[in-house]
Amino acid sequence: MALNLSDVEKIAKLSRLSLTENEKTKTLSELNDIFAMVEKMQSVNTDGVEPMPHPHETALRLREDAVTETDHAAEYQAVAPEVRNRLYIVPQVIEE
Repeated sequence: MALNLSDVEKIAKLSRLSLTENEKTKTLSELNDIFAMVEKMQSVNTDGVEPMPHPHETALRLREDAVTETDHAAEYQAVAPEVRNRLYIVPQVIEE
């Protein structure tokens, strides 16, 4: 898929970019190079290649799932103007 100069101008307009003529031609060349690389990558036979979740073999560092802090909700809610069922009650700001 090759782009032309009008495609670059349309992309620049949609992106709200102001490009000079030199920038437009440079961008056109760079985008066409990117599309050529993608087409080349798509032509590679990947039959039998298993998808990888990550390009590097990594092991997850797991830790024991244990509670390490105490519940401070009562302390935090003691200074609130109004609390019901451990929920902060705030005044209605949007009318129905």
